[in-house]
Amino acid sequence: MKTDISRWQVRLTDELIASHTRSGAWQNTTVSDLALELAARAPDRITHVFEGKPYAISSLLADAQSLAASLLMRGLRAGDVVSFQLPSWSESMVIDLAASLLGLVVAPIVPIYRDAEVRFMLADCRAKAIFIPTLYRGFDYLDMMQRLAPHLPSLSLIVSVRGDPGHHEAERFEALVESRLPLPGLPKVDPNAIKLILYTSGTTGHPKGVLHTHNTMSFAVRRAFELWGQGEGDTMLMASPVTHVTGFGSGLELPLLCGVRTVFMERWDAALGVDLIDKEQVTISMGATPFLQELVLEAEKQGRRLPSLRTYACGGAAVPGALIRKAAAILENCSPFRVYGSSEVPLTTIGFFDPGQGELAADTDGHVGFYEVLIVDDAGLGVPPGDEGEILVRGPAMLLGYTDLGQNTDCFDASGYFRSGDLGRLTQEGAIVVTGRKKDLINRGGEKISAKEVEDILHLHPEIEKAAIVSMPHARLGETVCAVVTLKPGCSLTLDQLLSHLAEARIARQKHPECLLILEKLPHTASGKVRKDELRRYVRVRLEQGDLVVG
Repeated sequence: MKTDISRWQVRLTDELIASHTRSGAWQNTTVSDLALELAARAPDRITHVFEGKPYAISSLLADAQSLAASLLMRGLRAGDVVSFQLPSWSESMVIDLAASLLGLVVAPIVPIYRDAEVRFMLADCRAKAIFIPTLYRGFDYLDMMQRLAPHLPSLSLIVSVRGDPGHHEAERFEALVESRLPLPGLPKVDPNAIKLILYTSGTTGHPKGVLHTHNTMSFAVRRAFELWGQGEGDTMLMASPVTHVTGFGSGLELPLLCGVRTVFMERWDAALGVDLIDKEQVTISMGATPFLQELVLEAEKQGRRLPSLRTYACGGAAVPGALIRKAAAILENCSPFRVYGSSEVPLTTIGFFDPGQGELAADTDGHVGFYEVLIVDDAGLGVPPGDEGEILVRGPAMLLGYTDLGQNTDCFDASGYFRSGDLGRLTQEGAIVVTGRKKDLINRGGEKISAKEVEDILHLHPEIEKAAIVSMPHARLGETVCAVVTLKPGCSLTLDQLLSHLAEARIARQKHPECLLILEKLPHTASGKVRKDELRRYVRVRLEQGDLVVG
């Protein structure tokens, strides 16, 4: 273990650095290094398209240098954390580049999160600055930050993006960039320093802060796109938000890592997606199951074959094999395939992307690319090929630990493999087939929801005796949230009342149950644990019988 400049303990050794450097996996560069090189070589290169507007690398870099100078003037130094809770806007790229220039750590927060999640994340990562929209989709982010600021002693700078110049509660992003302060000599940024904190739901009820360095985050993206045959001259359509691991790595930083131009969608719309693929001559896209489902349906409805699209990597949620087959039939030149990974180990598999591998692309979660993977039983011993066990992963793109050092103990084995918490099996072709989860998470369209987090809030409801949150099948999202509760004697409860209670706790709406089941008692194991496997089966049967009211 080493102490990073950001003061986190990380699972990094000199031997590990030397090994991954010798192999070429870690190229010991940063995205700002790459941006400076590209701007000097091809200043007019269009690297990103945000909201339909193309951006040249020289323009993004100039704004980033100005922002970096302003942040230096406000006391931010290498190792400090800046967060942003923004949609897929150009300002996110400017912030990321500015942070890289200064050796700051970025901690993106998904815009749908509210007070409870944002307060925890900003406190956990010790953020010194946060960039937010003032108002976005009817929600007042500035008002939220005014509520949270007194509880965040590390936070010294709140920056509103596209805000009203009349507001004085926060600094304005535009003013920081337009100041055009001179940028003095830059620090030498260590590519093995922490550069990114991604928050992902955990079984403890609180999100986990996943720590990545410049080297670990860039390797997975760069290597996967090389293997997929994508590079300069190719175009990515990215509908995942830039605050998600997919949108950040395989969208925001992609053009600097391997030359692919990224076209962002601020909000997914299948009809617009079809138009953008043809207009921008998109060659690759990736996203969670609902994106591909709706893209294929819309293309079929319009009779569009989208001939420029060669590759679609689908993951983040359960991907039906039938969807991959239908996508291959509808999209004229496209090889769609399933991939598997997480914020901790991005792109653990790289799919089966050759045209002759269609069945493997549909029936497995992808070929193991550049990681070592073990399948183990409950005792941590390897199981024979084809048998189910927990998926363990190790490699140059894996996380270096969590912000909470205590969470590392159970998540790594003695050999440094990451315990994914997912169940699966390895096929003879070296593919992973994911079969379930050991961790108590609900995968709602690629967004992981901690059941315990919602349960902890429900147990504060005066009518509820015991609450269990379980997954429920959903046609579009794969899974969604169902609440199963027992009530205190003489009490009653409706779904609307339950949702009002959760709204008062200010957690994100995607964590709200879409169904409420009230039982006399919950099934338990001999040791007293709720039998969620039985509850999931019960919910599924009730749903199939059509006697379950979904809210």
